[in-house]
Amino acid sequence: MKSVVVGTAGHIDHGKSALVQALTGTDPDRLKEEKARGITIDLGFAHAEMGGINVAFVDVPGHERFVKNMLAGVGGIDLVLLVVAADESVMPQTREHFDICKLLRVPAGVIVLTKSDLADAETRELAAIEVRELVAGSFLEGAPLVTVSARTGEGLDELRAALRAAATSVRTRSADGPARLPVDRVFSVRGFGTVVTGTLVSGRIRADDRLTVMPSTADGRPIAVRGVQVHGSRKEEAVAGQRAAVNLANLEVADLTRGQELVTPGAFESTVVADATVDMLPGARPLRHGARVRFHQGTAEIIGRVAVIGPAAAGAAPAIAPGSRGFIRVRLERPAVLTRHDRYILRAYSPPLTIAGGEILDPAPPRGAIRTAAALERSRELDAGRGGDVAAIARMIEEAGRRAFPLAALVSRAGVAPQEVDVRAAALTATNRVDRIGEVLVSRRVVDELKAAIGAMLTAHHRAQPLSEGVPREEARERLFRRGHPAVFERVVDDLVQSGTVAGRDRLSLARHHVALSPAEEQAREAIEAALRRGGLTPTDIAAIVSQHRLVATVAERVVHVLVKQKRLVRLDTLVFHDEALQSLKSQIRALKAAGTATIDVAMFKERFGVTRKFAIPLLEYLDRERVTRRAGESRLIL
Repeated sequence: MKSVVVGTAGHIDHGKSALVQALTGTDPDRLKEEKARGITIDLGFAHAEMGGINVAFVDVPGHERFVKNMLAGVGGIDLVLLVVAADESVMPQTREHFDICKLLRVPAGVIVLTKSDLADAETRELAAIEVRELVAGSFLEGAPLVTVSARTGEGLDELRAALRAAATSVRTRSADGPARLPVDRVFSVRGFGTVVTGTLVSGRIRADDRLTVMPSTADGRPIAVRGVQVHGSRKEEAVAGQRAAVNLANLEVADLTRGQELVTPGAFESTVVADATVDMLPGARPLRHGARVRFHQGTAEIIGRVAVIGPAAAGAAPAIAPGSRGFIRVRLERPAVLTRHDRYILRAYSPPLTIAGGEILDPAPPRGAIRTAAALERSRELDAGRGGDVAAIARMIEEAGRRAFPLAALVSRAGVAPQEVDVRAAALTATNRVDRIGEVLVSRRVVDELKAAIGAMLTAHHRAQPLSEGVPREEARERLFRRGHPAVFERVVDDLVQSGTVAGRDRLSLARHHVALSPAEEQAREAIEAALRRGGLTPTDIAAIVSQHRLVATVAERVVHVLVKQKRLVRLDTLVFHDEALQSLKSQIRALKAAGTATIDVAMFKERFGVTRKFAIPLLEYLDRERVTRRAGESRLIL
């Protein structure tokens, strides 16, 4: 059965609560003070089935002192009942509530003239004319207007029919996204424990789900759901668009408050800074740079300050004029749960009047100057990001730079439904502005710049050290990409290797690079290799070779280093052997095994190969490392 949430709006004492009670049979005024004073102070709730549609009513207070409570109730509504008393017509809170509904982009509604039994036909007609003038050009311009009396019952059936028709046209909220329930009430039920209520604006909540409460001092701590009720009845699950009561385990009432949200872990983040559009009401004062405001989103009210984005006109203080549209950065005094496309309301700090509203563009904007033309252009680009928001998200990814943009941030920051993440990532990569690397998205510019930087670094290294075989991979990452995402560096290197531009894994070099020896180095190489070949298992000391052939010591040192890297020479402790001699040794030891000799000791090795202990010990240890032999006490087993 389709469910819709209907909120009342209107001036104090215009009959909102009485109307809800007449439609549902439930008095939404639940507080003793409300009944004693005859006014609604806090949110009230009731529900009814109307022609196969579950209609949940959120009754809001009309007194100007309780507009903040009204705002906590209308954030998740699908329809509004704009209530105007026929005997009083449009009043100040009628206008403010209506402005709030417009700023929140409430999609549809019904206009209700109440207390028809207290007004004659001419007064009713005048009230109808005034309310039609109020809503002209708005989402309620063509809405049905129904005259009712909660006391006599006049017009109630017509109102129910109008509500059914409006509810049929309302788009059903997606239950496939992450669960998000802004908390509007917290209480305790004997035998069950802590219960929170709210309108589930996205996703679904089932018994035994693990959710988290945000913002809180323990963000991310999983909270078990004991049970779920919808419209007072226990259900297997609550889905988006329904009013729900959720019984939570291991939480006390004091741990929760209105303004927090019950959400899917990892799907949302808390923030104290956000960039947003702002639409100023025509009757408001200019919104000045640095103004202190009351920020309302969901069920939360948070004090904050606004900074106007973009350069001010010459000689003028930065401000956004009444009735105009602009961009702001809001800085909050405590965290809020925000994601892209959330709607919000601004009220002046004092007196607390509604002045503006808008849409969150980026709940995690990068640091930087905002009183610039570039910052204004950025906001315009984020605001123009419709049709999947591809261009806007690509901008965020480019701003992330080397740190890259986690796929999870598509949900928590960009407001993408989890089931659409892969599709959106594919759309982003199709723009040629973005690459997907594992679980992150990175700007193509970052990838191209890193490829160029690696090429330039290796070119400079080979020029400075022509005998070097390359730069250690980790050293290259530390020098070029220390603060970047490791997966990006690894993918870029792998791409360069696969394309044939770079060679090596542990050491990186240009594929075209070959160690080139100078004539002096080539002379040293020939002398050293010849001497070590002749020396076999008792090689001549390098210093002796240098002296004998009158080589330059530093040149000889460089050549030996290169030949060791190329594995043509092998250094064992302080001795240097030619690899050919060691390969021959391994073959001879294996031949002993084939001839029936199972073990060999130091004495036998010395006698067999005509070497002293100086050479025998390093050579036997080398054979152990090469797994040709294995030490067993004073002897070695030939493997």
